[in-house]
Amino acid sequence: MNARDSARRRKAGAALGALALAATSLVLGPQALAAPEVDADVAGLSEAQLSEPAQTGSEIPGVDEIRHTRNIKHLANLPKPAPFTESSTWSDLAFQDGYAFDGNYDGFVIYDIRNPHKPSIVSTVLCPGSQNDISVHGNLLFLSTDSSRTDNSCNSKPQPATIKESWEGIKVFDISDKRNPKYVAAVETKCGSHTHTLVPDKKGKDVYLYVSSYSPNATFPDCQPPHDLISIVKVPLKDPASASLLAERVVFPDGGNPGRDGDVDTGYVRATSGCHDITVYPSKDLAAGACMGDGVLWDISDRENPREINRVQDNVNFAFWHSATFNNTGTKVVFTDELGGGGAATCNPKIGPLRGADGIYDITGQGDGRKLEFRSYYKISRTQADTENCVAHNGSLIPVQGRDIMVQAWYQGGISVWDFTDSRNPKEIGWFERGPLPDGKGGGAWSTYYYNGYIYSSDIAKGFDVLDIRDPRTATAKLIRVDELNVQTQGHYRELFPR
Repeated sequence: MNARDSARRRKAGAALGALALAATSLVLGPQALAAPEVDADVAGLSEAQLSEPAQTGSEIPGVDEIRHTRNIKHLANLPKPAPFTESSTWSDLAFQDGYAFDGNYDGFVIYDIRNPHKPSIVSTVLCPGSQNDISVHGNLLFLSTDSSRTDNSCNSKPQPATIKESWEGIKVFDISDKRNPKYVAAVETKCGSHTHTLVPDKKGKDVYLYVSSYSPNATFPDCQPPHDLISIVKVPLKDPASASLLAERVVFPDGGNPGRDGDVDTGYVRATSGCHDITVYPSKDLAAGACMGDGVLWDISDRENPREINRVQDNVNFAFWHSATFNNTGTKVVFTDELGGGGAATCNPKIGPLRGADGIYDITGQGDGRKLEFRSYYKISRTQADTENCVAHNGSLIPVQGRDIMVQAWYQGGISVWDFTDSRNPKEIGWFERGPLPDGKGGGAWSTYYYNGYIYSSDIAKGFDVLDIRDPRTATAKLIRVDELNVQTQGHYRELFPR
């Protein structure tokens, strides 16, 4: 490098740093930003070359073999720590101030990720109750329990839901001391809490939790059909111990999709009896509900009374509406279809590219006239082994300036980075995956999210992964910093380089 090149690089770095510092007042959190790293291994490569595999080999990797595209690096893996066991299923993630909070069916782990290359375990909390869907706000952490227990304590045991005294619902922890989280409250909800979505109120005094649950049964005293509702829990931030059930809002007064019988191979539609997951966009007063047989757009300007704007069904290719992601402008929603419930091998030629996929919908119109308009499907094209459970699952936006790009978990299909800026023509730009697990076991990436410059993944079997995407198409995302990230509570980032 000559002196002129060196001066030019210093000048460019200073300009980028100035942009980064300016961005802190525009994005969600006031953290200092660093210029994106430049990887010598990918410098000068074309977009097509960046998206090529970094390794060669057979179409399906060997058992536990890692493969990825040139633009993705695997930085770290932390296996499951004690007191958890091999059978502890790693699930969802939340983030705050350089820490990651990783739920699993037996509790949760707090990781220090301030150095993403060397993450470390801060604390572990043993508190069984699947699936321990997790979110954080300030000094509070929330867990969902969707398995019937003897009581609401962390010492509870499994107990049939046919017993009236059995418990399921929301647990609240104080995480002001991350090395020693303290359990402070519990709220029982009908049919438990499969997932929950944190919704801040408009005055900053309370948070609401929209609780999603489903599959009622006439033999369950606390989970009676038709259960066409969501539960709303209210948590006063100054007195979280007084958290309580505020309301049970019927969101499907007509019963929703009646469903269609079938199996993974022939196709089916799960009848609607509640929601699986809800994503809110508070600054836009919007929510998108993935509700078994229905996809819903709600107005949440009144946080305590979600109001339906539009509802859609796909009885041809969608089996189970599982989760939702808005783009940054709130003009699109990506819905996932969890065909086979996450336990089936659906990423193969037999199932094809249109089932077990993402559905991309544009939001058209204004106000109460807004509609969800279907545009296309997206599914990973890499063929997986017949032993590998694989289907669309949890992901998040990568906050790329001027583009709509997601990173997403596909269980044993691995991790996919894909661009849906053109709603009708989505395309994959990077990926990471492991080969099949030994003895045909199920596993893979449950949740994969982008947070402050890096990709973090919660792997059912392998624990906690950190990856870095180094690609010009996503480089501006490294300028965006947020203090807190609950993916189902989307925040708005202002673009440094508007379209």
